Amino acid sequence: MQEVTRLFDFPYYQLKEYNLQQSLATKYDGKWVYMSTQEYIDKANTMSRALLRLGVSKDDKIAVISSTNRMEWNIMDIGILQLGAQNVPVYPTISEEDYAYVLNHSGAKYCFISCRDVFEKVKLIKDQVPSLLEVYSFDDLDDCKNWSEMLELGKDESNQVEVEKLKDSVKATDLATLIYTSGTTGRPKGVMLSHENLVSNALGSFKRIPIALGTSKALSFLPLCHVYERMLIYLYQYCGATIHYAPIDQISEYAQEIHPHVMTAVPRLLEKVYDKIIAKGAALTGIKKKLFFWSVDVGLQYEPYGANGWWYEQKLAIARKLIFSKWKAALGGEVGVMASGSAALQPRLARVFNAAGFGVMEGYGLTETSPVVSVNDMRNGGFKIGTVGKPIQNTEVKIASDGEICIKGPQVMMGYYKDEAKTAEVIIDGYFHTGDIGEIDADGFLKITDRKKEMFKTSGGKYVAPQLLENRCKQSRFIDQVMVIGEGEKMPAAFIQPDFEFIRNWGKIHNLELGSNEEIVANKDVIARFQEEVDAANENFAKWEKIKQFRLTADTWSVEGGHLTPTLKLKRKIIKEKYKALYNDIYGY
Repeated sequence: MQEVTRLFDFPYYQLKEYNLQQSLATKYDGKWVYMSTQEYIDKANTMSRALLRLGVSKDDKIAVISSTNRMEWNIMDIGILQLGAQNVPVYPTISEEDYAYVLNHSGAKYCFISCRDVFEKVKLIKDQVPSLLEVYSFDDLDDCKNWSEMLELGKDESNQVEVEKLKDSVKATDLATLIYTSGTTGRPKGVMLSHENLVSNALGSFKRIPIALGTSKALSFLPLCHVYERMLIYLYQYCGATIHYAPIDQISEYAQEIHPHVMTAVPRLLEKVYDKIIAKGAALTGIKKKLFFWSVDVGLQYEPYGANGWWYEQKLAIARKLIFSKWKAALGGEVGVMASGSAALQPRLARVFNAAGFGVMEGYGLTETSPVVSVNDMRNGGFKIGTVGKPIQNTEVKIASDGEICIKGPQVMMGYYKDEAKTAEVIIDGYFHTGDIGEIDADGFLKITDRKKEMFKTSGGKYVAPQLLENRCKQSRFIDQVMVIGEGEKMPAAFIQPDFEFIRNWGKIHNLELGSNEEIVANKDVIARFQEEVDAANENFAKWEKIKQFRLTADTWSVEGGHLTPTLKLKRKIIKEKYKALYNDIYGY
């Protein structure tokens, strides 16, 4: 069996073991276009030859910015890496200022972009990036070079010998990619990941994902510029899975066409899916409605491995047949595993989705750990709700005296690009200090309790873990997003972004005239109803942890609005700044 030690070894391994006729798939103009493993490799070599002819050499940086997942990304990735150059993926949604920063900081020589929207941003800052020689687009744009010119330039195979020499010279320990963390605060940091970092992570994670080799179908929609989805793309190639790319807003439609077996998820996405399902159930009437919510209640009590006993399993079988099978059908009916990462998953969602048969397995990791540290696995007793599973192979997890999770293993980054000081702050005696707080239980399962940097002290000296409160609040159908505040203040409080669609429906039922978002957040009846929800969320928290006041925000928190990172985590510093007037109102400034 061919050994995989560098990232570009994955497609060659797939060719040898599976030689798929359908390795990659993207929809163009409403039709699926498939690419075989051989064609994938051929095009990657074509791109390598073209890049060489443009003067690209070892350790040059090539930026790839795509607003949608597509197979061009894979071709560019392998084509760049084979030369010993580095792929610098960039989030398409970041600001123009951050585009300029990332391209300058990395010293990007060429930039490959997906479409018009991205090109408009790059055009505005191109003059500020002296290292950037040219921009190529995957889509046809009349004012931008097209990547097909590169494929034409690389057709002549006379310099393939040089490509092979460069491939052979790339070592597993060489730098493969710079991934700029989207960051909830401050400037993005360039995380240096080697081939070994990502390869070891893909092979270690492979052992935790039950997937049929050579025949599975994967659905990919989380951004490929994020290390989580990117690592899984390599894993899928290793498994011989056909990778279908989908836009994040059309997951259900695409899933019903291709019937995927495996896909990734982030908690925010699962929360939205759950809320939509519940809203549909609430619209039912009579016996159908009763049966629906009876099934949901059964799902919310789920424990793995039949721990609830025979009678519960009988009820679960009924719920699966009558209700949950329809949930699964919405995602093609064949999903057996969904790897959830990026943020904490509410235990109730882990219960109900696993009861429904989706196989949601929560894991934990960071960009700096390539990313997976630990992950649940339904097999061999490796699944425990409320935890992020056991560490993957060759990974040591240590809990520091202050509760911080520290990691040692082959997935720990090389460091931050051009920043030895910041690297030295987080890698101490070989251990990466994650900034997360957690514990390891008696069975070896890791549990995350909060972000070290996000925990805060009130003026009374009491610690508050905001994520725990926020996750409890988000169980309310009235609440779409919430951020707990109160560092250095006398009490915790919260900014809440309501679920405006749900509230308008609620208003109709209660004969309330609810107009614009601004009118909704100022409505006394609405505020009173939210107080009930906050009171319910506060119930199981200590007196000093409870949310004493809250303010509703009229705008929808989004990536575009700057409230959220591309993986839908709160940008706390920015949200606090945006709602400074509300903050001052709460604390009497």
